Amino acid sequence: MLMHSPAAEIPAEYKVGIAEGIICIPPGRLIALGLGSCVGVTILDVVNGIGGMAHIMLPESKVFTDNSRPFKFVDMALPLLLQKVLKQGAKRYNLQAKIAGGSLMFKSMSSSSLLNIGERNVNKCYKVLDELNIKITGTDTGGDCGRTMILDCSSRKVFVRTVGNNSKEI
Repeated sequence: MLMHSPAAEIPAEYKVGIAEGIICIPPGRLIALGLGSCVGVTILDVVNGIGGMAHIMLPESKVFTDNSRPFKFVDMALPLLLQKVLKQGAKRYNLQAKIAGGSLMFKSMSSSSLLNIGERNVNKCYKVLDELNIKITGTDTGGDCGRTMILDCSSRKVFVRTVGNNSKEI
């Protein structure tokens, strides 16, 4: 889905819901709210501002029979996001990725890496982005806090906000 706003002074901001991926062009902005164990991943052409964001829940699609929502899984979402960004006109050699989220939201699960979905999501993002040959230039992952991730296509910047803190660029 391509999102962009009409010529206006204030760019439109589009929410990227869980298991969604959205593409935008300047002056659009994408925002993923409530990234706990979920990860937000941006792929952005840093020269022309064409980018996309996915709000991903789980690392692997292979263990599920219903794969009708590809942006739900890291292994399906990132190749699809790349494809959509390139189709919109992004140049592969200008692409950079950023990752936020992947928290451990329930400390009682910390003893089992199998149950630490956030950590598994982040690790799978690194693996898939490496396989796609996309450089990761910023991250804000782990810990035990929820995050909001914002991609501003006009400024070509990605910001992360946590509860009680100001936004920071990653």
